[in-house]
Amino acid sequence: MKLQHYLGGLEGLPEPLTLEKRVFVEEWEKRIFGIHVAMMGLSNHLGSALPAYPIDQVPTTFKDEWTWADLRTGAEAMNPFDYFKFRYYEKWLGGITQFFIDKGYVTEEELADRMAEMPPAPGGPGATAVDDQVIAYLREGDSPRRDVAHPKFAAGSAVRVTNVPADAHSRLPGYLRGRVGTVQRVFEGDYAYFCHTGDGIGDPMPIYIVEFEPAEIWGARAEGSPLTLYAELFEAYLEPIEEDL
Repeated sequence: MKLQHYLGGLEGLPEPLTLEKRVFVEEWEKRIFGIHVAMMGLSNHLGSALPAYPIDQVPTTFKDEWTWADLRTGAEAMNPFDYFKFRYYEKWLGGITQFFIDKGYVTEEELADRMAEMPPAPGGPGATAVDDQVIAYLREGDSPRRDVAHPKFAAGSAVRVTNVPADAHSRLPGYLRGRVGTVQRVFEGDYAYFCHTGDGIGDPMPIYIVEFEPAEIWGARAEGSPLTLYAELFEAYLEPIEEDL
């Protein structure tokens, strides 16, 4: 989480926040959401996900992995000025489009040639099987849980958040780096992440709820109150507190 994705406590934003409650404001946004769901429903990572999907038997030309992590990575890679300029689903469209270009499914020239026309609806052999797979995924989803938990830390353990090297995509809030907290809960399973990141997550591992006192995070600027901050953190982001000898 960085740049435009790290706004916690940031002051002086140029405009008030827009609290839009509608999921889809424009009709075209539904189509972008549908494309994303179809890509997830045909992603090759489903071969090892739960529930078991027969993805290797689905006659699709989409042969890559696409998950929420890929969608987030595309948004996090945007220029911050562009990020605040575009609408929510425009950011989705930009990330999806760049993915298809990077993977060689389409070229920028081909996209430019198609800007003024709508392609014909897909059909032919295998179309029904592809539709069935996407609908099944939309209804069932996939779980990142892979096993029972094998935690290094127990509830009540004092832990320090690691200061791992920054990566293109991370699930570690920047303001927690180096902070000390207390494990409040160990989740019941080991959980994989949708992709492997350069800061240590990807393989199945325990996830914890860690409690932080405001003064630990904000120091002397913390307001006096009974409030406590809780964060769900992968085990790769935690290290034990070394006792002074």
